[in-house]
Amino acid sequence: MRLLAIDTATENCSAALRVGGQLLTRELESERAHAERILPMIDELLAEADLALAALDAIAFGRGPGSFTGVRLAASITQGLAFGAGLGVVAVSDLGALAQRAFDLDPHGARVLVCNDARMGEVYWAAFARHGGLAQAAGPERVDAPQRLVPCAPGTLGAGRGFAAYPQLAAQTGVTVPAGWQRLLPRAADIARLAEPEVRGGRLLAPEQAVPIYVRDNVARPSSL
Repeated sequence: MRLLAIDTATENCSAALRVGGQLLTRELESERAHAERILPMIDELLAEADLALAALDAIAFGRGPGSFTGVRLAASITQGLAFGAGLGVVAVSDLGALAQRAFDLDPHGARVLVCNDARMGEVYWAAFARHGGLAQAAGPERVDAPQRLVPCAPGTLGAGRGFAAYPQLAAQTGVTVPAGWQRLLPRAADIARLAEPEVRGGRLLAPEQAVPIYVRDNVARPSSL
């Protein structure tokens, strides 16, 4: 398996390279440096592995939801690299990637509510369940005002910066947020983990299908409550 993964959807700009059993990573948390840093991160990883881009099996990217600019950046870079190298791509949910991070941190957790700060008084959120060690969506991805979230099934864990932005959400939804999980962000390493079964199964997209998923489609129109 030779898989490159990138993510720029949140404050965490990251890249990961899976080469056999080895995982190489680069990360930088920043509000604005993603466009300047992501390509050098990719170059560093390929150089460290002594691997040409065309030798990869696929490229995976965080397709959102997240920052509009960040999600577009990851999609456009993935398209450009994949076109140039003749590679297929895998689009991975950033909420799913964060759920995977949570499940890897707590191997006994069965359900997690991921809640990321969407700004504008809203949160991106979705519920996930563990299946075969991997995070699987248990419902649609949504963007809502925090007060619209409803209680979850008993035993559900909570993860994501939506819980830091709106501390009342844990009690409101009945989830347990382990220490530090309210600061977690998705990473390219988690995107790579979720993309691996897709690559092995040959379920790859053409480069032009590397498109962002915003969830919030119209920032000019407030959500109806």
